[in-house]
Amino acid sequence: MGKSDFLSPKAIANRIKSKGLQKLRWYCQMCQKQCRDENGFKCHCMSESHQRQLLLASENPQQFMDYFSEEFRNDFLELLRRRFGTKRVHNNIVYNEYISHREHIHMNATQWETLTDFTKWLGREGLCKVDETPKGWYIQYIDRDPETIRRQQEQERKKKQDLDDEEKTAKFIEQQVRRGLEGKELEKPVYTELNRENEEEKVTFNLNKGASTSIAASSKTSSVLGPSALKMVDGAVKRKESAHSSGQSKEKKKKSALDEIMELEEEKKRTSRRDYWLQPEIIVKIVTKKLGEKYHKKKAVVKEVIDKYTAVVKMIDSGDKLKLDQTHLETVIPAPGKKVMVLNGGYRGNEGILESINEKRFSATIIIDSGPLKGRRVEDIQYEDISKLA
Repeated sequence: MGKSDFLSPKAIANRIKSKGLQKLRWYCQMCQKQCRDENGFKCHCMSESHQRQLLLASENPQQFMDYFSEEFRNDFLELLRRRFGTKRVHNNIVYNEYISHREHIHMNATQWETLTDFTKWLGREGLCKVDETPKGWYIQYIDRDPETIRRQQEQERKKKQDLDDEEKTAKFIEQQVRRGLEGKELEKPVYTELNRENEEEKVTFNLNKGASTSIAASSKTSSVLGPSALKMVDGAVKRKESAHSSGQSKEKKKKSALDEIMELEEEKKRTSRRDYWLQPEIIVKIVTKKLGEKYHKKKAVVKEVIDKYTAVVKMIDSGDKLKLDQTHLETVIPAPGKKVMVLNGGYRGNEGILESINEKRFSATIIIDSGPLKGRRVEDIQYEDISKLA
């Protein structure tokens, strides 16, 4: 077995030693090289490549320091944003996680001497909220991403719209109740005093039988009852008929109010929007440049939706599978006559056929092709609310 063999004991031992973090005193930031011991660091400092790098740095040292400072700041803030979001966390926890990466930028190569100086600088620049406690300095990331700000504004606008709709519905129901109470007050029966014209006449009451029985009895005993009793029976029948007709009118009123409430709820559902739109089996386009030119502006099919905002997509040309957030995707508008799916609004989840496109208003007209609303024509639906079906 040769001396420089890859599987020799010495080569294996060197690879084991090179793993993980080493001592900072034997690290050269200019060359980005980590030495294992003092002798190795000394040999590196005497090497030709290190001397050449020092000559380049001596020409413009401030440029190199600014470069390392910017790299350190960007990597630190990216870790804080991705790992902790906008939570309040101790700065030392974030720093320990940052330096666990072997190829990180060391702080002694930046413009900040200590982590406390760097934390104070973040607070002065408005990049983070910082506060000092007996346990140390705490930092909180301030998310100024335009997409995040737009999403927060949409959520606030949606909450305000929901509150307005609830207030309108409550006022409408209150008006209907008030109108119903006013109708009840108008339909109260009027009671009159019972007067007997002849004291010798006999008046009989039967409370157990219905109106028809009382009418029949009154016809049979018309010779016995006087005209006053007959008037009273006729009044009772008229009152029952008026009560029955008022009951029918109340039912009509209640039915119309219910219809209006249902129409209001349907209108609210139609105008309601959500901040997520991903659906399986739709075609989307990748708009982020972080994945490189290989995937930028390429089309893919959504295979699975995870937690409403994330999707597993399969590239159409290469077949690669990627997991992306909805902010990195956009909808695809097909040619007229092709099938699309509604992704937002009251018709969310329905399939349709694209009829026409209005390029000036960035909208389209579709015909619903599925569900109970099949055949309905929907105009001025925005581009981001529909996408081509796979």
